[in-house]
Amino acid sequence: MRKSVNRPPTPDAGENQEKEPSVREIVNIKLIESGEKERLMELLRERLIECGWKDEMKALCRAFVKKKGRNNVTVDDLIHVITPKGRASIPDSIKAELLQRIRTFLVSAAL
Repeated sequence: MRKSVNRPPTPDAGENQEKEPSVREIVNIKLIESGEKERLMELLRERLIECGWKDEMKALCRAFVKKKGRNNVTVDDLIHVITPKGRASIPDSIKAELLQRIRTFLVSAAL
């Protein structure tokens, strides 16, 4: 904002214009509109269950609750502790499969 002694500040030209959506936002919109995002989420759920990731995360949560005491743990505590471990332990093969599906979608959607 520019300031003046004689008048109130006037907004810069770019501040009032709406920003252009990023490529990431455009891709996300297209994934949602086509229903592909939901299909990818379901595929991810299936693959994580098949490889035992879900059971592993459940065991980590139970161990954390047992260690801290049932009444001393909040959901936020669990999320804070388990999320980094969960993200790091997703098998590379699942990540690669999802990435390939996204690439295929982008090619077919001509984005």
